[in-house]
Amino acid sequence: MELLTVLREKLAGATRVAILGVGSELRADDAAGIMVAQECEKNHTADTFKVFYGYTAPENITGEIRKFAPSHLIIIDAADTSDTPGTISFINPDDIAGISFSTHMMPLKILVDYITADTKCLIAIIGIQPQTLTFGQPVTPAITAAATELATGLLTTVRNILS
Repeated sequence: MELLTVLREKLAGATRVAILGVGSELRADDAAGIMVAQECEKNHTADTFKVFYGYTAPENITGEIRKFAPSHLIIIDAADTSDTPGTISFINPDDIAGISFSTHMMPLKILVDYITADTKCLIAIIGIQPQTLTFGQPVTPAITAAATELATGLLTTVRNILS
């Protein structure tokens, strides 16, 4: 299914949307979620849309997410789904135990369960298949392109839904 179509479905009925970028800028393509968050943050203006940076310990900002009280939370991270590098995948929160997420202090499943129990928001998880997670290496072109594509799609969809 096309990216924008799935985003519209996932954000149906949204009144407040939060983006949570996760990953490490020190490990090449693991920066994918952070890159998407940065692009979204610099190109949005709505008070009903907020970007959070979880880096490698997203559990540290759950209080800020709760204060914002989103109706929908989108978590973006590099995720090994065995696809071609740069592939963008929507991952069912119930299935994340079987997906390899990169460099988190706490398993993403525990974070999702905690946020859902506390905020009752709907959570969508988007993974970008990394090419390399080598420490000290730059982000690969495939991941840069995927991050730009995803940020553009997110901003377009959020603007249409929240306006």
